Amino acid sequence: MTAPSTDRYAGARVLVTGGAGFIGSHLVDGLVTAGAARVHVVDDLSLGRRENLADALAHDGVELTVIDCATADGLATAIGDERFDFCFNLAVIPLPHSLVDPRANVDRNVAMTSAVCELARARRFARLVHVSSSEVYGTARTAPMPEEHPLLAHTPYAAAKAATDLVVNSYATTFGVEAVTVRPFNTYGERQNDAAYAGLIPAVIGRVQRGLPVQIHGDGEQTRDMTHVSDTARGMLAIGACDAAVGSTLNLGNGREASVNEMVALILEALGVPDHPVEHVAPRPGDVRRLLADTSRARRLVGFEPTVSLRDGLARTVDWYVRRAPARA
Repeated sequence: MTAPSTDRYAGARVLVTGGAGFIGSHLVDGLVTAGAARVHVVDDLSLGRRENLADALAHDGVELTVIDCATADGLATAIGDERFDFCFNLAVIPLPHSLVDPRANVDRNVAMTSAVCELARARRFARLVHVSSSEVYGTARTAPMPEEHPLLAHTPYAAAKAATDLVVNSYATTFGVEAVTVRPFNTYGERQNDAAYAGLIPAVIGRVQRGLPVQIHGDGEQTRDMTHVSDTARGMLAIGACDAAVGSTLNLGNGREASVNEMVALILEALGVPDHPVEHVAPRPGDVRRLLADTSRARRLVGFEPTVSLRDGLARTVDWYVRRAPARA
């Protein structure tokens, strides 16, 4: 099947919450490339960075408003009288935060999505593309994991993301909001946060650069379905443009699983230090044991196929972090 053309975004007006973050900034770049006339990013920059949007903000029609996305009134004020064709909702408080302040994580994640849904109810945009997480599934009961897999959240973050999916569905049912939910599995790549709540790849690189042993939580045999951010962003854009996807939930993933041990070995290989010391530390609370995406629905509806292998994607990502290390020093 041929994927829906991104021509759908040519001349479109798009609101992106959390658009200065890792995945969000790549999505914004994709919208610019597709010819969107207006891209309004709202982000509180708690994890996102203005520098992630450096290229996009050089284009007319792209704007960043720094604001907390958790209040409907604040969002409404930020966008003024504007109306949009699409809203991509990527605003999120990340999983590791929920292990430190679980109540705040749940409250804020749900509040941000309900605020976006209030804009949808007021018809401030025509279509909502809500970005969820594979974490809502918990550890795989069956693999690969279809969208009908039970929601067995392990962490408060995962429970909050499952709740936001239900909030979106409820607004669609009750108020006729046109919405589609995307559940990306483990996305990695350039611009992934390397400060507070850093992901595995930047965390490994950072410890190697500081001459410290790499730490793996637990035995390292837990698996993840790793998808390069370029594939994730491309899949989101295709789903947003697909009329047949409205009212559905779609997984985005690579369709292959890799253990944390395997990923660390590939990262160390890309860094040129395959024998760097590795130590195993206590398992992370609520850690999911196995994730493997069934992406047949996205393949059928939008022709989604990942194009970046894990080895190549990790090499690209490592190179990006290493090249920008002096700027972080």
